[in-house]
Amino acid sequence: MALWFECKIRYDRMQENGSVKKVNEPYLVDALTFTEAESRIIEEMKPFISGDFSISAVKKTKISEIFFDESGDKYYMVKYNMITLDEKSGQEKKVAIFTLVQAADFDDALANFRSGMNGTLADFEIVSITETMIMDVFPLDLEMKSATSKENTVS
Repeated sequence: MALWFECKIRYDRMQENGSVKKVNEPYLVDALTFTEAESRIIEEMKPFISGDFSISAVKKTKISEIFFDESGDKYYMVKYNMITLDEKSGQEKKVAIFTLVQAADFDDALANFRSGMNGTLADFEIVSITETMIMDVFPLDLEMKSATSKENTVS
């Protein structure tokens, strides 16, 4: 199971009109620790940022799953309640779960979420779908990581 960290990066961005504007943008990184998250976001962003930049914040998220859609350029946070039955009391129990969905717009986000949840046996209800400010998501690439570790052990 992935552990997602939101990392905010502060840097100077060249605007379309030629002026420079200081921005603070959030990105998601799959990592085990805060230190690893900071290290990974620096490596991921180096090729895209010229000049100085700094990591202004790193925080854990409550995201349990991400549904990717390469045709989408936005990320939507879907909060839904998983509905279970408490065996002792017989009462319905609702557990809030957060899923990030990549989509082009709200309707696509809803469709992509429903598609991702297709086949789920438990009952659930959607509480909210909100567009986030997240610019990009960097999942852990295990193939790349294992190739790097093999290189390090061979030499």
